[in-house]
Amino acid sequence: MTGSKLSDYSQIMDAAWVSQVRRFNRAVTQRVGALNDRFLARDRSLGESRVLWEIGPDGCEVREIRKRLELDSGYLSRLLRSVEAAGLVTVQPGDADRRVRTARLTPAGLAERALLDRLSDDLACSFLEPLTEPQRARLVHAMGEVERLLTAAQVQIAPIDPMHPQAQYCFHEYFAELDRRFEGGFDPSLSPSAEEFRPPSGLFLVASLGSEPIGCGALKFHEAEPAEIKRMWVAAGARGLGIGRRLLRELEGRAAASGARAVRLDTNAALTEAIGLYRSAGYVDIEPFHGEPYAHHWFGKELPRSPGVAGRA
Repeated sequence: MTGSKLSDYSQIMDAAWVSQVRRFNRAVTQRVGALNDRFLARDRSLGESRVLWEIGPDGCEVREIRKRLELDSGYLSRLLRSVEAAGLVTVQPGDADRRVRTARLTPAGLAERALLDRLSDDLACSFLEPLTEPQRARLVHAMGEVERLLTAAQVQIAPIDPMHPQAQYCFHEYFAELDRRFEGGFDPSLSPSAEEFRPPSGLFLVASLGSEPIGCGALKFHEAEPAEIKRMWVAAGARGLGIGRRLLRELEGRAAASGARAVRLDTNAALTEAIGLYRSAGYVDIEPFHGEPYAHHWFGKELPRSPGVAGRA
């Protein structure tokens, strides 16, 4: 993220909120020992210890470790060289593809990881031991909520070609869920093809956590008619993070920016969560606008005019 982008954020965020987040960050980094180059009183940093944990007893591809921890490849290489020099890890090219390197724990590395596991349990207990039972419950609940919100904040939403592998994965998961939930199943051949969501006739968005697609949504443009929202889906494991609402808001904004004055959509009665989302987002029931065989509800919403957009004729 660029400096100017960060500056833009700081101008629109409540100063008290920013100050509280910074205090929280300082408290956590100090309390967990992130400032100490001998994490948990061992002869290595928190970063090196975390790499040992991510490698795990079965080994792990280096690219997967980098993806999980979102580390620069150069920094991860330095961490791996350090634990390799300590005799805790070996890094070797794969048999099938020598460009793919796999890190594995040595016997000493397995013993060190087991010790770190016990010491981490002790550290967690030290957070809880001074507190009363109600305070412990509050802390654990608050930590869970912070984890969920931090995860939600990491989700990125961006347009993608509908034929991209990530988009195709979303289509597959979306169709599979509809087939499970619809009475009588779902036939994707009755739906618009993926190519219809390519600009200028459409738009396809993917929500990603790290490099993994966890949700999607699409637009179809219809000249002077309202834009149509399609393919709204969020992975089961990512629900409760507000991703569906973010996707919906992003689609509305992009529809308005294209000149659309309204959006509309249809949904099936089995998708009760989606119906609740649309109603809470200001969508109202409208007359059916097509003969979609799986549609039971049709919704529409007026959009605010996007500055500088004249709209379609």
